[in-house]
Amino acid sequence: MKRELFVLYLLLPAVLFFSGCQAMLTSTAKVTTQAEKVGAIRPSTAQSIQKSTSAVSKSVEEFTPEQEYYIGRSVAAVILTKYPPYTNQTANEYLNLLGQTLAQVSDMPEIFRGYRFLVLNSDEINAFATPGGHIFITRGLLRCCRNEDAVAAILAHEIGHIQLKHGIQAIKKARVTDALTTIATESVRVLSPNEVSKLTETFGGAITDITNVINSGYSRSFEYGADDAAQTILRRLGYDPNGLVEMLMVMGKNLKPGDAGFAKTHPAPQDRIDEIQRKLGGKYSPVQTPKARQARFMKAVEKI
Repeated sequence: MKRELFVLYLLLPAVLFFSGCQAMLTSTAKVTTQAEKVGAIRPSTAQSIQKSTSAVSKSVEEFTPEQEYYIGRSVAAVILTKYPPYTNQTANEYLNLLGQTLAQVSDMPEIFRGYRFLVLNSDEINAFATPGGHIFITRGLLRCCRNEDAVAAILAHEIGHIQLKHGIQAIKKARVTDALTTIATESVRVLSPNEVSKLTETFGGAITDITNVINSGYSRSFEYGADDAAQTILRRLGYDPNGLVEMLMVMGKNLKPGDAGFAKTHPAPQDRIDEIQRKLGGKYSPVQTPKARQARFMKAVEKI
């Protein structure tokens, strides 16, 4: 039995580290079959290895909603250590009502414990979305909005990041591999204190990975993808996608070279405008906001 555990301990890390998801399953099957043939492991152990690896492969492909929520909540806590919440009840209630409505027409209307929206008390022009549904917008960015369509566009963009799982994709594959290598050994024994500590460290590293990419910015393809998702969400609810263009126009005038926030973490506003207009298939036209909608917007953000 000791020999089997030793072989298992050698086989699984190698397979997990050097293989992708589908390749991992194939490689595991080949390695365990060969090991069984030469008598290195028993048939029951070979089956256990392949069963464990199959479960591991699935977890690489998709985190559970609960896992995404708790990872996102940890990232949100880090964000709130840098940006204090804005304690304006009217503004936050407005943001949540609008955000929850937009979320319901997104491709991911239901998530574990729901979406949460909060205004941050900062003049920096920025917004953040964490896995699991936490969305933050600074006062500085809200000041770039001239109507509710623009605010809706920002929220829809951040919801787009969540439904496309951009935050989760920021976790370095090596961290997931390390964690799964450790977890896989649980199929034959209880994890040691050192292995539990390693998993805790890996979880903390995953939080750091997501926080770092939020601070430094997603790739251009991710940002354009979130803009595409935003346009779809806006249309479904009757908002004008040009609200996003208008917000970017105002932002472009307010941003200064070297500024933190969007200037640092997003493609240039004009680049995004060009890409949006290309997708819309036409030139920008001013947003025609209904009077009732504009009055609601002004009441909520007048003191921002």
